[in-house]
Amino acid sequence: MPAGWTIMPLPEVRIATDGACKGNPGPGGWAAILHSSAREKILSGAEPLTTNNRMEMTAALKALEALTKPCAITLTTDSRYLMDGMQKWLPGWQKNGWRTADKKPVKNADLWMALAAAAKPHRISWQWVKGHAGHPLNERADALANEAVARLLSAGRSSVPA
Repeated sequence: MPAGWTIMPLPEVRIATDGACKGNPGPGGWAAILHSSAREKILSGAEPLTTNNRMEMTAALKALEALTKPCAITLTTDSRYLMDGMQKWLPGWQKNGWRTADKKPVKNADLWMALAAAAKPHRISWQWVKGHAGHPLNERADALANEAVARLLSAGRSSVPA
């Protein structure tokens, strides 16, 4: 590094995400809670016909897309699918042209591609927590995701994208 230069630490952001589905597939909701310094941002949404895995992925994607600069992120999820996909399977899928080890197309490839792009500028530490086990932010994200589904259903929009 040239003399006189300093490395600025990345802003730290804690994110808790969750997805919910009424039927699988069925109407689904997602939520993300972002914490940075003393600020909190809540994101949520719903889709009329989706899967639980897609909602888990969408929650993380929307959270990452909401960040406007590179950050050091601790992302908490109760989805092994999301965490393993991002930490273990993604490099192989990318290398194999979005095919699994047995040459089948990767499920949810559209979201995996978007997640890979959204994660690229950040340093992410993935943390898994057991769902419905009393983790305060996971429980809150779960409640927000379920509220998003309820809003969708109560609006009578179960066949129209949210």
